[in-house]
Amino acid sequence: MSKSGLDGISAGVQKTHQWISAIAEVSHIEDDEAYIALRAVLQTLRDRMPVNEAANFSAQLPILVRGIFFENWKPSKVPVKLSREEFLVAVSRKIVAAHFMDPLRITEDVFGVIASEVSPGEAAKIRSILPAELRSMWPDLVGAETGG
Repeated sequence: MSKSGLDGISAGVQKTHQWISAIAEVSHIEDDEAYIALRAVLQTLRDRMPVNEAANFSAQLPILVRGIFFENWKPSKVPVKLSREEFLVAVSRKIVAAHFMDPLRITEDVFGVIASEVSPGEAAKIRSILPAELRSMWPDLVGAETGG
């Protein structure tokens, strides 16, 4: 592998750590719990998205986060229609931690970090494909599409 290829992997590792640290900070949890939260929310979101949208969205994720996103993915079984409550139950089931993490708060925190890390256009696109009851958990990025 070329040196530039390794640099890309190193940058992806660093960016993944930044995402996890951002979630830990906003959620007031440890990094290992932030990783668990990121994984739970990303995979639940992925399963709610149409295949093409999931693939397009994944292109904006750091390489390791993209791996988490696609881990155990079954594209022939998506999108799974989930109500807000069902989405939160799915997130909760994926969180295996030493203590309770509120799935609503964790989902909103992870969505907030994701929305701040992907392009404004992609964040707006993801928000727009979610049904209203799930969209309410995604940050409202007023002016994001125009960069304002």
